[in-house]
Amino acid sequence: AEKSFMAVNCAALPEGLLESELFGHEKGSFTGATENKEGKFQRAHQSSLLLDEVSEMSLPLQAKLLRVLQEHEITRLGGTQPIPVDLRIIAATNSKLSDLVEQKSFREDLYYRLNVIPIHLPPLRERREDIPDLVEFFIKKYNARHTKTHIQGIDPDALKAFEQYSWPGNVRELENVIERAVVLETEERIRKTSLPNELLGQLSPDKTQVPELDQNNIDLERTLDQI
Repeated sequence: AEKSFMAVNCAALPEGLLESELFGHEKGSFTGATENKEGKFQRAHQSSLLLDEVSEMSLPLQAKLLRVLQEHEITRLGGTQPIPVDLRIIAATNSKLSDLVEQKSFREDLYYRLNVIPIHLPPLRERREDIPDLVEFFIKKYNARHTKTHIQGIDPDALKAFEQYSWPGNVRELENVIERAVVLETEERIRKTSLPNELLGQLSPDKTQVPELDQNNIDLERTLDQI
């Protein structure tokens, strides 16, 4: 816990670059390899390494990852000597790995080797009680990043809009909305006027009152104004 936390996005790099990023390489092992390089496995020795989007790994690279987990050693690209490593692997994915195993696109033995302590993180719409704390956290984060801002909090009606939105992009979408609001807001608190239209226009099904179709136009407009 006292060592540096490492992370790799497995979907962001081509297979060849991902292998070099994880395992490292020896000088001269490929064109452009002008010096020895430690990979993330070696740099995370006695620490933790997050493999984000692990489902995007190719089958050959999955086999090499399995060997790391079983043998606790790596071999750099172009190298011949095994290097011992002792690290905690945390794997994350948006896909259901058990389905990928059935489709033969994810190794079954690696799936069971990774699935020691599974943690299911529900989508943000299923844990709306987290939204106020996340909003406060991101306001502080982007106040510090954009030094000319002075946001002190969020208005209750704006927070209510946050809590009623379905958040298809989950926490990343919430973070982006907060950054936008911090940059655009001219007052000391985030108001509804600083929120994107798609957030204001969509309420969750349990919050939306759908008007009856047999109302006349005046009643319909009045009902819509109240939503």
